[in-house]
Amino acid sequence: MPGTFRFLDDIALADMAFDAEGDSLSALFDAATEALLESLADPTSVAQTWRHAIDMEEPDIPTLLFEWLGRLVYLKDAHGVVFHRVSLSLEQRPKQSSWHLHADVIGAPVNPATQELRSDVKGVTKHLYAVTQDGTTWKARVVLDV
Repeated sequence: MPGTFRFLDDIALADMAFDAEGDSLSALFDAATEALLESLADPTSVAQTWRHAIDMEEPDIPTLLFEWLGRLVYLKDAHGVVFHRVSLSLEQRPKQSSWHLHADVIGAPVNPATQELRSDVKGVTKHLYAVTQDGTTWKARVVLDV
């Protein structure tokens, strides 16, 4: 089952919040990534002319998800892009006591004439941020500064 997300209108009035959920870590990361992409622009309105590969390593899942989402916001600002899709993979590296994320990010430069732009996310906040596991289900609550 793919991961899911829902925007939370009653959590952060000046910001944007979402809960993401998945039956695996990959599904959780996919759902949280999709929520961020959807908050920036309608991905179906974004061309596939810009590509970027990312490799990240962090000691734990909450830190990796937080830094990952922050990296996407950074790329949006640094390269002036929004995103069509992201494919990512996660790998636990026990010898390094860390988690590795590899992602291929595809999008296009911001173009209000052809894209349905939504919010200009400034960053991912620690306010109410949480990543939890209940059995095989992973959940995250994320508040975005807009």
